[in-house]
Amino acid sequence: MAKVAFLGLGVMGFPMAGHLVVKGGHEVTVYNRTAAKAQAWADKFGGRTAPTPREAAAGQDFVMACVGNDDDLRAVTIGADGAFAAMSPDAIFVDHTTASAEVARELDAEARRRGFHFVDAPVSGGQAGAENGVLTVMCGGDEAAYARAEAMIASYARMCKRLGPAGAGQLTKMVNQICIAGLVEGLSEAIHFAKKAGLDVNSVIETISKGAAQSWQMENRHKTMAEGRFDFGFAVEWMRKDLAICIAEARRNGASLPVTSLVDAFYAEVEAMGGTRWDTSSLIARLER
Repeated sequence: MAKVAFLGLGVMGFPMAGHLVVKGGHEVTVYNRTAAKAQAWADKFGGRTAPTPREAAAGQDFVMACVGNDDDLRAVTIGADGAFAAMSPDAIFVDHTTASAEVARELDAEARRRGFHFVDAPVSGGQAGAENGVLTVMCGGDEAAYARAEAMIASYARMCKRLGPAGAGQLTKMVNQICIAGLVEGLSEAIHFAKKAGLDVNSVIETISKGAAQSWQMENRHKTMAEGRFDFGFAVEWMRKDLAICIAEARRNGASLPVTSLVDAFYAEVEAMGGTRWDTSSLIARLER
């Protein structure tokens, strides 16, 4: 059993922190910007709450975080009452936020300066993956720190791997989002085409999903996409945040992302249609206006 703090109890963090108690058997203290949600978590899982990240982090072996973006991450780490001010020597901060590789490197350097460790560990698998404890976790950081953190992460992950030094986890998450963007647009166009061609969409997908076109998106989203239902996961506004990170990093490293940039523009059209909170499969909506 370890002493763990978890910062950020959104749709991902709430169940992830719960798994640390239920599956991991750890002693968990939580912090959330909205205190009522932290109390709801404590009522459900029996852990403790703290009024600030700093107080949550004090005396902990591990501090995990899952917040919104770079600015949110800086706020809970090096901001006023941030966790870094209270981290114990040799403790490990594990960041599950999807953020920039730049902020991961920045916080890793700051952690080293203060005498503890930082692992960037963005996740894939969505709300369902978090709730079922089967997330894929992509990590960057020191090998020894990662080896210690891996056992904690196992409470809510089915796949966890270190890809390199600090920032490598975030870069790998960018690769993940680039893949998803192209897949969802391709599936949207395919379903739209099948409808226009007078084909039975479900029969078509049942057939082609057994071949080379198969994907998670196809298996799990084709029916709801064909029906125009878009309340099944990761929101468009968050995907656009992630794609902006990908495109900004590509400008720095010289990668060419023509399809990703185009799909981001398509998501902007979906937002203009009122789909900011629709899930990412809503790309088909712009084709069927």
